[in-house]
Amino acid sequence: MNGQEMLRILDSIARDRNIERDRLIEDLELAMVSAARKYFNTLDTEEFRCNIDRLTGEMVIYRHEEPLDMTIEELGRIAAQTFKQVMIQKFREDERNSLYDEFSKRIGEIVTGTAQRYEGGAHVISIDRAEGFMPRSEQIPGEQFQPGDRVRCLILDVRDVGNQVKIVLSRSHPDFIKRLFEVEVPEVSERVIELKAMAREAGYRTKVAVSSIDSKVDAVGACVGVRGSRIKNIVDELNGEKIDIVRWNESSQVLIQNALKPAEVAEISLCFELGRATVVVNDDQLSLAIGKRGQNVRLAARLTGWDIDILTPVEFNKGLETMANTLEPLEVISEEMMDRLAALGFVSVFDIEEAGAGVLIDQLEMSEEDAGTVITAASEMARQVAEQQQKEKEEAERRRLEEEDAAGRILAGESVDGPVAGDLAAAAILSAGGDGGAPTESPTDPAEFERLSGEAEDRAEAILSGAEPVHEMTSGEKERAAEAATPAPDPGYDPGDAEDFPAASEGDSEAGGEILQGAIDETLEKGGSTDESS
Repeated sequence: MNGQEMLRILDSIARDRNIERDRLIEDLELAMVSAARKYFNTLDTEEFRCNIDRLTGEMVIYRHEEPLDMTIEELGRIAAQTFKQVMIQKFREDERNSLYDEFSKRIGEIVTGTAQRYEGGAHVISIDRAEGFMPRSEQIPGEQFQPGDRVRCLILDVRDVGNQVKIVLSRSHPDFIKRLFEVEVPEVSERVIELKAMAREAGYRTKVAVSSIDSKVDAVGACVGVRGSRIKNIVDELNGEKIDIVRWNESSQVLIQNALKPAEVAEISLCFELGRATVVVNDDQLSLAIGKRGQNVRLAARLTGWDIDILTPVEFNKGLETMANTLEPLEVISEEMMDRLAALGFVSVFDIEEAGAGVLIDQLEMSEEDAGTVITAASEMARQVAEQQQKEKEEAERRRLEEEDAAGRILAGESVDGPVAGDLAAAAILSAGGDGGAPTESPTDPAEFERLSGEAEDRAEAILSGAEPVHEMTSGEKERAAEAATPAPDPGYDPGDAEDFPAASEGDSEAGGEILQGAIDETLEKGGSTDESS
């Protein structure tokens, strides 16, 4: 191989592998030195030196700084094998370093690759001239790609592990959503709209808090786009993941209220000492505020940075009442201190117990002894309330299980005893006998409704227990029932009803005559033509 051809091959490798040409030439020089040392069986690293001309490709080997008086072919097969191994090793090292340097600068960027295969749960994706892998933890739950599918993902990390470079990709990271907004919403990439906070449960829902530095630009409207065009592209890329765009506000109360939408918030109490926000919502908004499996309130808490508790007005007032009844009898605390506690966001004895004596000493200027007395009383009441709540929870669970068991036995035709037997028996009979008929009108008077419900329960219990026999219909009752079920015959046409209809006008009569005459003429013509043909 002459020098010019060798340089052309090196140029091609440098372009394909994104490696500097001079680096490849240096690798060839080191490989040739290793081959010479192998041929002469020497361990001295300074004995040989190789020089390759960058313009002509001419190669010269020096020994003790004197040109070696022999050709490369004379070095033999073993030296050539050594040259090949060293050259391949150096080229791979250069390629690995090139990949690491290139993709390290692209961490946090969105790239588009091609799905290749799955290895142990990790998804291998081809990106440019490298292969990246997406661990199971960085994949969107339930998302699957077939080989050859286009995959858009985020370069999360680049690791130099041993003899390879591992490129970690992600589709579940919150930064992936940010980069998608930068691609789809120009105002975000131009920094006119800022993504202040984000909370995400990949594959299910994401909440994004946005704000605008330009008063003329609506942050929420710009992110949504005309008829939702911009946000729809992002949702489609995420395979239907829901995205809530929340308007950012410096006030924590307003931000929490916006984050909990679409639920309507009645009141918010912030406790900065505990980092907790107590949100009061009406009963009809409770399930909406909590969300499916607590998803809405969980994402809102992560978005705002507050520990959010959702309470109904009854629960909120009950907690305040319990705290007041516990602390007011104490001589060490006054009514003014109680008001200050409520203003600080303490809405129950659990909050006071968790805060500790230090907050009472700093905020209410109480002595250590008085603060200890308050904490002791609050802790005792908190323990009693917790025990009561646990008993109520266990009782509700026990009753639910009993009702489920009793309902199954009733539907199976077995008798049921107990306090809930009447309710379950009536419900089972009504559900078993429901055939889609017209609903009966229920009484609106509470006393009448309670009386009828009691009679229905007693009668259902008697029927199921066998104390009251099932009523058999007589022949007369069967005939009357059949007559009632038979539809009434069609009365037919009554000439007297004709008086109720408008009479035909003279114009209608003339038009009808013309149509009739035309039909007769057409029939006669057809008949004449038929006779002539026969």
